[in-house]
Amino acid sequence: MAARIHPSAVVEDGARLGEEVVIGPFSVIGPEVVLGDGVEVVSHASLAGRTEIGPGCKIYPFASIGHPPQDLKYRGEPSRVVIGRNTVIREQVTINPGTEGGGMLTSIGENCLIMVGAHVAHDCRVGNNVILVNNATLAGHVTVGDFAILGGLSAVHQWVRVGPHSFLGGLSGLENDLIPYGSAIGDRARLGGLNIVGLRRRGFERENIHRLRAAYRMLFSDEGTLMERVADVAAMFAAEPLVMEVVDFIRGGGDRALCMPRAGREG
Repeated sequence: MAARIHPSAVVEDGARLGEEVVIGPFSVIGPEVVLGDGVEVVSHASLAGRTEIGPGCKIYPFASIGHPPQDLKYRGEPSRVVIGRNTVIREQVTINPGTEGGGMLTSIGENCLIMVGAHVAHDCRVGNNVILVNNATLAGHVTVGDFAILGGLSAVHQWVRVGPHSFLGGLSGLENDLIPYGSAIGDRARLGGLNIVGLRRRGFERENIHRLRAAYRMLFSDEGTLMERVADVAAMFAAEPLVMEVVDFIRGGGDRALCMPRAGREG
């Protein structure tokens, strides 16, 4: 079925629309935008630049996607925004394209929920099934793993890695890398333990969770250096995929330090 476009909408020449696309009142679709099958733009949204929206996505009023990034080094390079299928983008969300210094791409995966007022800056890589709660903000070059949840009014510093299945509490500022399955909260967020609630909700086996908790206690104990503890955990839990995912994340390093627990606290 052909696209349904409201008379007040502007779809510029060159835009590519899939089957059964719906574009509501006063929306503006730029000439290099690609909308997959079944995409709905509710109303008053503005999509610009080299933006690709996957099939089944829904974009609510006043969202702004693909306009130039808020980066003074950006010089108009032909960077992109790519959003996976069945992702929901709520009101007043802003998503900026990549830059030459960050790989020319901002990407958001499938089945994500980007709630009201959230911001995804240039060169971010957001995985599948991620939730950004109202007014959660990602600075440039942030990586967010699958199934992570970022609470309302939270903020993530540039270049930070947020591990899969992790949780960042509302009103928290995350300056350092958050391990997979970790939970952090606080004005300057500190690691508070594991995202046990999330693990249980997603059906992880009790035995796997117990082993992950045992490994967490070893990793963040006071004995030896962090990398010595990582080596001990890797040797002891080599057959446990969840633990090894955390080990690989820590060993992989990044531009930021690791988000650590407060002294004397274990999860």
